[in-house]
Amino acid sequence: AVIVFELKLFASTPADKSASAPVNINIRTGQALHTTAEILYRENIIKNAIKFVLIARIKGYDKRLQAGEYLLSASMTPLQLLDIMVKGTVKLYKLTIPEGYNLYQIAESVNTANFGTKMDFVQAATDTTRVRQMGLEGETFEGYLFPDTYEFDDQTKARRVVERMLTNWSRRYEEVQEEHEAALAALDGWSTHDIMTLASIVEKEAAVPSERATIAGVFWNRLRSRRFLPRRRLQADPTVQYGCVAVPEAAPSCAEYDGRITRAMLDDPDNPYNTYRHSGLPPGPICNPGKAAIAAAIAPEDHDYYYFVARGSRRHHFSKTLRQHNIAVRRNNLGE
Repeated sequence: AVIVFELKLFASTPADKSASAPVNINIRTGQALHTTAEILYRENIIKNAIKFVLIARIKGYDKRLQAGEYLLSASMTPLQLLDIMVKGTVKLYKLTIPEGYNLYQIAESVNTANFGTKMDFVQAATDTTRVRQMGLEGETFEGYLFPDTYEFDDQTKARRVVERMLTNWSRRYEEVQEEHEAALAALDGWSTHDIMTLASIVEKEAAVPSERATIAGVFWNRLRSRRFLPRRRLQADPTVQYGCVAVPEAAPSCAEYDGRITRAMLDDPDNPYNTYRHSGLPPGPICNPGKAAIAAAIAPEDHDYYYFVARGSRRHHFSKTLRQHNIAVRRNNLGE
């Protein structure tokens, strides 16, 4: 009876109630229970390794502890510690992907966060077979890797990151569909892929959130109007740049691409993403847009603007005619 009482007291009493800073504890796959107990004892998280093992066996937890990295504290009772390890409530690491990142930039972030190499992520994000299985158009998951802050454990691989992003995109896109049901219904003939492609261009062009719908309106005007020449040319610099990142071998002008756009790049018809030389939308998204950019592409601002140019403070000057636009460009170049 005395032993039972001592075990019950031990199980419900933390080693140090005042302990604040948690300790990283790694449990390897197949690690013996007594080894785990010794590690916890050595780190001063429990007061007695033998009693910890006995409690685990009595509760039937001895074969159920899950491998992984845990944040454990001496302020937790042995039962709380066991519960955490049985449930596999491992330490999580944050991965933040900004709106407008393309899959290659996301690959860099994934590599930095140690969730796989850049190549691992690019391979998972360009798995054409998986793209087809999901019923998506295009050859890659570009555009559908939803930008957000994610939490993963240290065992997470690149393919799992891709799957989480795709699931998040599906949920967020459904939200946009519900919020803009009427506007979406009016887009006769437009596929989800078309919408995501336009949204990605809006995301790259709109540095200020309040301008997203206005910029989307400009692109819609260019696509629909007979006045804008050349007809249905979006003339968006970011599309040209993306072509040099995604398919550099297709365009000779991309040979020495260093992040800056050149006149040769704008004039190169071999770049399939060159919206100065090709009408309509490019082959697919050029980045991964957030919810606001998707909404702007579906429900753009109604106006008569056909042109815009940067005017400082990350904002743009919008014009209705080419003459007004050229004046705005000259003023911008002169710093007025």
